[in-house]
Amino acid sequence: MALLFSLLIPCLATPIAYASGKKSSKAAASVVALVSVIDLLLLYTTVPAMQANGRYVESYYWMPMLGSTFTLFVDGISLSMAVVTLTLIFSAAVFSMNYMAKKKTLSGYYAMLSLLMVGLVGVFITSNLLFFYFCWELMLIPTYFIIGGWGYKEPYRAAFKFFIFTHAGAVFVLLGIGAVYMLTGTLDMFQAKSLLANAAPDILGWVLAAFTVGFAVKMAIVPAHMWLPDAHSEAPAPMSAILSGVIIEAGAYAILRVSLGTVFTSLPATEIGSPFLHVLTIFGVVSAFYGAFTALAEKDIKRIVAYSSISHMGYVLFGLSLFPFSEGITGAVYHLVTHGVSKGLLFLTAGSIMMQTKVRNIDEMGGLAGKMPFTATSSAIAAFSIAGAPPFACFISEFLIFIGGVQAGGTDSFYFLPTALMLVATVFSLAYVLRFFWKVFLERSKIKKVKEAPISMIVSMGILAFLVLLLGVWPQNFIDLISSVSF
Repeated sequence: MALLFSLLIPCLATPIAYASGKKSSKAAASVVALVSVIDLLLLYTTVPAMQANGRYVESYYWMPMLGSTFTLFVDGISLSMAVVTLTLIFSAAVFSMNYMAKKKTLSGYYAMLSLLMVGLVGVFITSNLLFFYFCWELMLIPTYFIIGGWGYKEPYRAAFKFFIFTHAGAVFVLLGIGAVYMLTGTLDMFQAKSLLANAAPDILGWVLAAFTVGFAVKMAIVPAHMWLPDAHSEAPAPMSAILSGVIIEAGAYAILRVSLGTVFTSLPATEIGSPFLHVLTIFGVVSAFYGAFTALAEKDIKRIVAYSSISHMGYVLFGLSLFPFSEGITGAVYHLVTHGVSKGLLFLTAGSIMMQTKVRNIDEMGGLAGKMPFTATSSAIAAFSIAGAPPFACFISEFLIFIGGVQAGGTDSFYFLPTALMLVATVFSLAYVLRFFWKVFLERSKIKKVKEAPISMIVSMGILAFLVLLLGVWPQNFIDLISSVSF
């Protein structure tokens, strides 16, 4: 029952965090941090069974009239995503102790953070499409209130934009789920996978399109990206870390697990399958370049990092378009892990800089390396990982994606040009990273009397910085977990 408890405990912790937050915001933060650690330990207990059987499954009696059981599972991919989620929530809670200290009504903030944990973990560990949709929508509610209630200048405008875009995408997801149930009589994605082979290819093509469009909106793929820069720039830094590090990545996970892993495998390769993958490739390349070019022109520190997220979701979508080549898919999923930790760290360092300097425009910064040495070091680790520089985490995942692109090109020559273009995109990633780091930390100082961030923020950044280095130097454990999953 480890997986069931991993959902129930954050649910029970939500009112506890709210009540404790009435007396002490740090107590509420401690509750959320403790629950994330407990969930990590619960997930760890499933590893031996998962490694022995390829997948650990818990199934409970639920909705017999729909022929539906409440099924929770972990395999190498879902476990990796859940671990990153809980790590970022722990870091966000610890970071918030000082970062959010001057904000009001923090009892609600930490309660929303605990509720968000339920939705995120639920998305990654359920195979029941109805419960998946429930968790998919559950992510929207706490995110909306955190952005709107504790954001910056126009928080509710950004929160509403986020809600409208992602909820509109969820309508397509619901249509896809309904179609799968009508075609198969089951809501379990693994059972549906085998049953969908009997459905008409034309119908499956529309189901595949509905799912992918809905998930791509959450993933912020161009042109459905317009909600992301505003939501990221207005959200408090800990929420931005989760939003970029996990929430948009849930869209990529869903494309792999549902669109590709459940529906696509039943389609004829030549009629619909190959053109569909080619379309994903094109959108991935466009997103990678658009995000990089816009980040190169931006001056707002958080919007630079936000547009970088759009670019990196382009890398992931390109990797997913290499389905079913193992190197490409392994690289794409590992990039979700490495990007999640690296971008989470970069948003926390941006929050640290904004809190200590009261400035967002990078042209008004400069010289912070000597005044905020730990933040500068953490920013360097995160930024150069995002740029794909060795020995940092994202270098390994991008390298695997490019190997997958070359491998796919050996079968389908279409992939040679997109792979070459994605390699070029890494040059622009390095360009906006170097510009960011020079303007903020190395250029002549424009700000006086700046101190290093408080201890809880340093601890949070230190944990993620260590993981970015570890995932770059010693990636094998996660790669073995991810590559053990077959589609």
